Amino acid sequence: MKKIITNRLYLIPFTVELCEELLNNNISILAQYGLEPSLGWPDTDMVETLPRILINLKKVPAPTGFESWLIVNKENNTIIGDIGFKGVPNIGGVIDIGYGVVVQERQKGYASEAAEGLIHWAFTQPYVKSITAQSLTDNIGSAKTLERLGFNRTGLLGNFIQWRLFKKI
Repeated sequence: MKKIITNRLYLIPFTVELCEELLNNNISILAQYGLEPSLGWPDTDMVETLPRILINLKKVPAPTGFESWLIVNKENNTIIGDIGFKGVPNIGGVIDIGYGVVVQERQKGYASEAAEGLIHWAFTQPYVKSITAQSLTDNIGSAKTLERLGFNRTGLLGNFIQWRLFKKI
């Protein structure tokens, strides 16, 4: 799996080895990739998600793109967050996206840029028809990001706003 390149970012797919090392609190593996973690990465959400990413990666011989990706600032090769899908498309061609950027790098457009790159990649896959997302009702920044990306609100589930973006034909 190649990296996705945007104006300011690289998106690099997680690997089994990377997940296992991060789960063992070994961030020194990042140096092998020429990467540095930002202060606060990996955060609690990322650490809690790692076992699920690892399970998905062990089902395939190599990353498919429907797992998680590192968000890397091109300027200094620093990991500023992560983004990814919560598994392969379902029978209807729907995938769910999630992302997170470290606090000090928020409100700089990085989440939008990373999501735009990953969404573009996903919609080049013939079996992907739409992408869903969720944002907490009090997370105005995430809601604005999803709106900028063209997502439409589809409902409310507990404390989460539900979103969907359809592939343009």
